[in-house]
Amino acid sequence: MRVILAEDSTLLREGLVRLLVEEGHEVTAAVGNAVELLAAVRADPPDVVVADVRMPPTHTDEGLRAALEIRRSSPEVGVLVLSQYVERRYATELLTGDTGAVGYLLKDRVAQVDEFLDALERVGEGRTAFDPEVVRRLLVRSSHTDPLSRLTPREGEVLAAMAQGHTNATIAARLHVSQSAVEKHINAIFDKLELTGRGEGGEGYSKRVLAVLRYLGS
Repeated sequence: MRVILAEDSTLLREGLVRLLVEEGHEVTAAVGNAVELLAAVRADPPDVVVADVRMPPTHTDEGLRAALEIRRSSPEVGVLVLSQYVERRYATELLTGDTGAVGYLLKDRVAQVDEFLDALERVGEGRTAFDPEVVRRLLVRSSHTDPLSRLTPREGEVLAAMAQGHTNATIAARLHVSQSAVEKHINAIFDKLELTGRGEGGEGYSKRVLAVLRYLGS
């Protein structure tokens, strides 16, 4: 994939560049602030942008605002944001709209190279990749809502895996159950959450995950 990196830490930025190049990806730009990020995307749109949420000059939400602008102006570009903390509002804002190709990872997860590369690949394929801890916080914060409280423990596990962007087959392997059992759980989840759309392929899959996460972030 063609990737643009935006990270103000020179050490982390150069480390990510080296990692991605070694994995066969092309890093078309590696920048240290949101202004340079937007300019690089406008000049040569990549397949995926990897951006820190907090960048200069204020180190608050410059990276997030740039990511949201990219999703509005260049929806064909996947966006994978990195954050030091679980910031629920940021995750919810990223889910605004009807497109996939979006991810939210904690920076600690970058140290788990395989998980980071897997998340990057999912976003590049137009799917979602949310850190398990982010999903867990969304589930906990939303547990007061009546429909969500109706889920069984197993349905909650399936929902969390769905929100991370896993396929039915991967969920079945992770939970050591059959794929048909996963499909039944997913149907039950959609019924209890009053959500529509049950396909897994392509755009339908991304929309079902986004619908669940939007519900959790409400």
